[in-house]
Amino acid sequence: MSDPELLPPTLQNVLDQTTLRWIFCGGKGGVGKTTTSCSLAIQLSKVRKSVLLISTDPAHNLSDAFGQKFGKDATKVNGFENLHAMEIDPTSAIQEMVENSDQNGMMGSMMQDLAFAIPGVDEAMGFAEIMKHVKSMEYDVIVFDTAPTGHTLRFLSFPTVLEKALGKLSSLGSRFGPMINQMSSIMGGDAGSQEDMFAKLESMRAIITEVNSQFKDPEKTTFVCVCISEFLSLYETERLVQELTTYEIDTHNIVVNQLLFPKKNSNCENCSVRHKMQQKYLNEAHELYDEFFHIVLLPLMTDEVRGPEKLTEFSKMLVEPYVPPQD
Repeated sequence: MSDPELLPPTLQNVLDQTTLRWIFCGGKGGVGKTTTSCSLAIQLSKVRKSVLLISTDPAHNLSDAFGQKFGKDATKVNGFENLHAMEIDPTSAIQEMVENSDQNGMMGSMMQDLAFAIPGVDEAMGFAEIMKHVKSMEYDVIVFDTAPTGHTLRFLSFPTVLEKALGKLSSLGSRFGPMINQMSSIMGGDAGSQEDMFAKLESMRAIITEVNSQFKDPEKTTFVCVCISEFLSLYETERLVQELTTYEIDTHNIVVNQLLFPKKNSNCENCSVRHKMQQKYLNEAHELYDEFFHIVLLPLMTDEVRGPEKLTEFSKMLVEPYVPPQD
């Protein structure tokens, strides 16, 4: 394939696609996902009315990246008028829901047992709580800084898992609701509590069904794969691309971080050896993805990319291809 036919090596296509509502950044641990997602959110804030950046990685690096504490409530990022950030742990969201359901006594524990009997539903319901929370906030576009690959793939499969599980639970509710209602009354429980619970499950299912269809719509959702030019990272990226295709989630951008560009007269043997290795896997990445992907190349920085100013400077390389300095 000749160079003129290659897709531009930038994320400008993401900024230009004004219909996008959900943007995920993910890949293997330690490849610079958080720096990439923060940088992308900064660039989006220049062209969109309002941007929300969410970390669903329990390690939570957004606070470290911006040098500002974020929690489960959306907080304005210092130095930006229309960029907000929040850090959520899906497992704590489900824990919160369980604690609330305990107030419903017997029915609460019964629903809890029913829900947790289905593999993955605890995390999936946590995901549903997050999406409900996020959907209630009117942001123009939402960027997810996701956990390492395995968790990300589970996270993206949750809508499908949850839809099926809540369908089962709702049908149980309609079949056994009257009987549970009678039992509740006999045992002195609140007869209306299970109706509230089933109503909550049904509304949750409606949200998750809508989100599921939006995730599969390339006009509304895309996934930016982040990697470094090494065997394991490239292998993980290919696995991620294949899985995303299975889930029908659009992906057509790959960011390759931490590339070395040693000067010709450099005496650094380690730099030279590592550069050759990176070029080998970079060539493989081009062979695999050139036809359908924008491949963005980013250099290894000499300083940590932390704080609004450095992130803003770094973010420019997502839209203007990096050119190594000449000798």
